[in-house]
Amino acid sequence: MRFTKMHGAGNDYIYVDCFAQPVPTDVPELARQISDRRFGVGADGLILVCPSERADAEMRMYNADGSYSEMCGNGIRCVAKYVYDHGIKRSNELKIETAGRVLSLELEATNGLVERVRVDMGEPILLPAEIPTTLRSAMDSKGPVVDVPLSVNGREFPVSCVSMGNPHCVVFVEEATDDWVLNIGPRVEVDSHFPKRVNVEFVEVLSRNELRQRTWERGSGETFACGTGACAVTVAGVLSGRTERKVTIHLRGGDLSIEWNEGDNHVYKTGPAEEVFSGEWRN
Repeated sequence: MRFTKMHGAGNDYIYVDCFAQPVPTDVPELARQISDRRFGVGADGLILVCPSERADAEMRMYNADGSYSEMCGNGIRCVAKYVYDHGIKRSNELKIETAGRVLSLELEATNGLVERVRVDMGEPILLPAEIPTTLRSAMDSKGPVVDVPLSVNGREFPVSCVSMGNPHCVVFVEEATDDWVLNIGPRVEVDSHFPKRVNVEFVEVLSRNELRQRTWERGSGETFACGTGACAVTVAGVLSGRTERKVTIHLRGGDLSIEWNEGDNHVYKTGPAEEVFSGEWRN
């Protein structure tokens, strides 16, 4: 099986071109094996680039533990780069299907290779039942979950919940320490208030237009970036009055530019996409 390793701001995945070869058998087990950083290729997960009847390609994403994920904001930029760079479709505007949704992407190419991609991530999902979370706003049981108290491991802190096609729990902190990310993060991921588990963002507000983010990603642990998480952070920042609608977010692997557009209520994310190497997996 041929594969290509790519990353968006350090959020790295193994990509398999299913236009050129069959969809692998037992994809969850393949994801676990190939993602292993000691005994495999090493990645945050596995992404299949597949034909689609509704779009230019379909993204099927699996976390490093083999679990299926509905969406990956960094991954979808790399899918667009792969589709363009490898000649599946040479267009500066692409549509990519993921978990039943079709997203629009604008590509910035130099010398025939994509360097940056702007993704229309669609509208944020704020209804608790659709995120999903059993946490509720004190003011309105169906309203946004913004700065609602959550108790984990004997510690209580306010959280905000947003879905960008996958669930996120945003925690604003003075400093995103290892204690927050590596100790509290995995406990929030599996907390009973999140029936499908949850991605957890720990965020420092540097100014109304600039933030620093670390992410504990559902099924993968801490990752160097999370694009859907950055979108969720922006929405949570606006709803809680901490930030403007257009921000720069610093992640461990690089920066993302996020805008929650007031006109169409869509979140737009712009960031890099890079190909690292290709190889053959024989297991």
